[in-house]
Amino acid sequence: MAHTINSDQDYQIVMEKIETYLRKATEGGGFHTLATEDRDRLRELSRLAESWEDQIPLMPVRQPQTIVEMIELKMYEGRLKQKDMAVLLDISPTRLSEVMQGKRKINMDLAKRLYKVLKISPEFILEHA
Repeated sequence: MAHTINSDQDYQIVMEKIETYLRKATEGGGFHTLATEDRDRLRELSRLAESWEDQIPLMPVRQPQTIVEMIELKMYEGRLKQKDMAVLLDISPTRLSEVMQGKRKINMDLAKRLYKVLKISPEFILEHA
């Protein structure tokens, strides 16, 4: 058996082998009933499968399309409430609320804060402000 999985077909073969070992352990009453070499092989196959699975994106992530969406993403990533984000950006909660609701546009001062504090790229800010 190869030490890497290079295709979905390889992955399916590995998963079938894992299933065989799992069935054998279940029928025997637990993993402790497997021979040492079977346990080692199961561990090796499981690591191969895990490595392959880690390379597969589970779901495409939609990229923010507006400044508001980008700020919301940063709030989510930092587990911040809107008033916490206002404190972080050193602006009033009212000002941030107005920006988030589309009632106020991004000015140069806020654009700089978005760049310096949240690390939002200047290109994104210019394109979406």
